[in-house]
Amino acid sequence: MTGWPSPDTIDTVTRYLDLAGVFACGLLGGVVARAEGLDLFGYLVVGTISGLGGGIIRDTLLQHGTPVALTDAAYLPTAFAGALLAFLIKLSEEQWDRLFTPLDAAVISFWAVAGAQKTLAAGLGWLPALLLGTITAVGGSAVRDLLRGRVPAVLGGNALYATVAVAVAGVFVLCSYLEAQTLGIVLGIPLGLVLRMIAHRRGWRLPVGLSLEPSTALRNVRGRTRRGDRDEDGRRDDP
Repeated sequence: MTGWPSPDTIDTVTRYLDLAGVFACGLLGGVVARAEGLDLFGYLVVGTISGLGGGIIRDTLLQHGTPVALTDAAYLPTAFAGALLAFLIKLSEEQWDRLFTPLDAAVISFWAVAGAQKTLAAGLGWLPALLLGTITAVGGSAVRDLLRGRVPAVLGGNALYATVAVAVAGVFVLCSYLEAQTLGIVLGIPLGLVLRMIAHRRGWRLPVGLSLEPSTALRNVRGRTRRGDRDEDGRRDDP
């Protein structure tokens, strides 16, 4: 049926996906706070940064008014609720570890769709939608990692992290250009969940570059060691 669902319906669905991502990422922030041994205030701070960070970055880059996290009264309590749930539920470290990746996959999927849809709704093209869909999906966790003094997972070391966000946002953008945004949601979210979980379990990762440390990969490719260095047999390599 032409014109169905309406843009208002898509906006409503996207808002709930955005809030679902806020809750799940707030919960993940709470799990991180538990691992760090923080108090209740620490849970709420880390949960808020995790839950709202990606959306605030997205809305700031869109320059489409004040970020929705600051104007929609549902966002901050939703992030708090996720962090508080992590504070109240008593699970073992192994149980939280099993839940972490599925929740993380859900956040990436929900937010990649939400970020791409909001960018398209703002009148921007497919490339900004792909970019901001990815930024939304990984922004909360990146800010959380920086708060903890760690290299963000989006920069590597985590199986197909940002790559999953790009794939989900790409599916949604493609379907949007085919005037089938509902199909983009229906296909994109399961794709993100499945791809992230399989990548995590099988250890799929993008290729990495050669190490530039002395006497390691680059030197092996060159086929020699430095003058005066000894090889594996203890002999000097003096030409």
